[in-house]
Amino acid sequence: MSLVSFVKITKAFGGKPVLRGLDLAVDKGEVMFIIGTSGVGKSVTIKLLIGLLAIDGGEIWFDGARIDQLPERALGPIRKRIGMVFQNSTLFDSMTLVDNVALPLRKHGRFRGAAALAEARRLLALVYMDEHAERYPAELSDGMRKRAAIARTLALDPEVVLFDEPTTGLDPVSARRIDRLIRELADKLGVTAIVVSHDPPSIFGIADRVCMIYQGIAHVVASPAELRASTDPIVQQFITGQSSGPMETPGF
Repeated sequence: MSLVSFVKITKAFGGKPVLRGLDLAVDKGEVMFIIGTSGVGKSVTIKLLIGLLAIDGGEIWFDGARIDQLPERALGPIRKRIGMVFQNSTLFDSMTLVDNVALPLRKHGRFRGAAALAEARRLLALVYMDEHAERYPAELSDGMRKRAAIARTLALDPEVVLFDEPTTGLDPVSARRIDRLIRELADKLGVTAIVVSHDPPSIFGIADRVCMIYQGIAHVVASPAELRASTDPIVQQFITGQSSGPMETPGF
C-alpha cells in the first residue's frame, strides 16, 4: 500500500477547474517530483494533502486512512507527520536560526529549555548549518535560509516532507545543495519527499519518479529515465522548453 494516495481529485477556483481527476500514489521513502507548466495545480496538490485547501471531489489517503474528510481539529496529528517547506523560507527574522528551529520543538512539547536548543543544533547540523546557529535569517543567503527552513520542518520528525519549488531563485550551487539534502533525507532518514519543481537538474538528478500534471490529471508518472526517453510530444515540449507544441497555456 502506498503511503500517500490521491484518488480522482478535483479542485476548482472561481468555477475554473484546476484538477480534473488526479490520481497519484507515492510510496514510502521515495522522492516524487510533481512537474508541469505554471497554473496546472502542482502546489495546489500538496496543499490539499495537509488541508491548507479542501478538495472538491475524490479521496486523499495517508498511511491507510482517508484524511480528506477529517475535521480541522483531527488534522493536527496528520500535520505533525507531514511537514512542508514553503517556497519562501518563512523564518522569523527576529530570531536566530537555532531559536527558529527550536520553536516547534518547544511549542509541541518535544523538548524544553536547553534540550530544545541542543536538538535544534542537531537538526541544523543535518542540513550543514550548525556553524550558523546564532545568526539571523537576514544575515544569510537564500540558500542558507532554505536549509534552515528544512531543519525547522524536521523538528517534528515528519514521515513526509512537501517541498514547494525548493530551488526557485537560488544560484546553481545552492540549488544543488538543496537537491542533495532532499536526497539525503530519503536515503538516510527514510523521509518521503514530494517536490513541486520546474528545475530540470533537480528533476533528473534526484527524483525516483516524476508525475507530470497536464489538463488537470497525472498525464504521466515515470522514472526520470523513462521521462527523458518518452516520445510523448507533451512531455518532450516540457523537457526541451519549446514555446510551440501541443501543450496549451491554462486559462486560469
